[in-house]
Amino acid sequence: MRTLEIFSGAGGLAQGLARAGFEHVSLVEINKDACHSLRKNFNPEIVYEGNILDFNLRALDNIDVIAGGPPCQPFSLGGKHQAQQDIRDMFPHAIECIRELRPKAFLFENVKGLLREAFSDYFDYIILRLTHPDCTINRNETWRGHLQRLKKLGGSSGIYKVQYKLLNSADYGVPQKRERVLIVGIRSDLNLQWSFPDPLYSQDRLSWEKNVTGNYWKKHNLPVHINTSAAKNLERKYGNFPPDKLPWRTIRDALAGIPDPNSCHTLPDHIYKKGARIYPGHDGSLLDEPAKTIKAGAHGVPGGENMIRLDNGTVRYMTVHEAKLIQSFSSDYEICGAWGEAMRQIGNAVPVKLAEIIGNSLFKKMTPVMSQ
Repeated sequence: MRTLEIFSGAGGLAQGLARAGFEHVSLVEINKDACHSLRKNFNPEIVYEGNILDFNLRALDNIDVIAGGPPCQPFSLGGKHQAQQDIRDMFPHAIECIRELRPKAFLFENVKGLLREAFSDYFDYIILRLTHPDCTINRNETWRGHLQRLKKLGGSSGIYKVQYKLLNSADYGVPQKRERVLIVGIRSDLNLQWSFPDPLYSQDRLSWEKNVTGNYWKKHNLPVHINTSAAKNLERKYGNFPPDKLPWRTIRDALAGIPDPNSCHTLPDHIYKKGARIYPGHDGSLLDEPAKTIKAGAHGVPGGENMIRLDNGTVRYMTVHEAKLIQSFSSDYEICGAWGEAMRQIGNAVPVKLAEIIGNSLFKKMTPVMSQ
């Protein structure tokens, strides 16, 4: 199943979709360091380094899926919140790719801030434009004027059936609490009924393993720490049977067997970086919980969000190796650039495991119609 990926970043979405069975025809990215990362991990010949506006869409044919993460700074809580007024808003260009290539499906990821009330009209506009990509904006027409025309078309008779959902990556096996909006469109003429996969992991199951059975602590050869109040609440809620999902994965789960960065080891991207400190609102991620969201803010990496809180209460920065595992990249995946740049790429990436699960679901649903 042939895919075009736009705004590829370091390749989190690309690796996840590749694991699900998709064949990447081209990976389009403007950032040079991210392109270095892509070339290290994918066929260098399919990496296009440059602006999406300069990419020749007409050179492609038979693209089944378009995927990507249009730059999220216009909607990010850490950005300037300008949405459609921000020149970094790349959704219009993503929609143009869909209009030109008419893929069977598309998959886009963006930040939770896209669903903020302040952006609700523009988000409706994005969804309607994705639903009706052939209804283009007229010259000198405002987006609000275009929105009114799109509303008259409605959402049920469009070229694409579009769904969106706010997902927490921790619910899908990523050792990180990372909420992101996923937008999926499937071409209406394919008559496919698809929905987002149900969560597979839960916070309650992790708490059960910690506070009812103690199995989490035993697995890591640690003293058993039982929170009796939490245990009673869980037993009242579930009785004698554990929650039916898997336990959220923690930092300790993700980094099991990884040596201390100050020790003698052979991992080239596992380098200790000094200078981490606690300050208000930034106290590091607990080892026995999924990490806080790894971030890449508009004003540089906010290091306090990318720290690990150790058992003795001190904090240190995540190494690049640790951060990529927390984003569920494979251990041999190469992220190019110095620490700050590498962390920016990782912070901007789609968690690989989440992309793989969504990709698997789409792949299975679409495979029977590939001849259409």
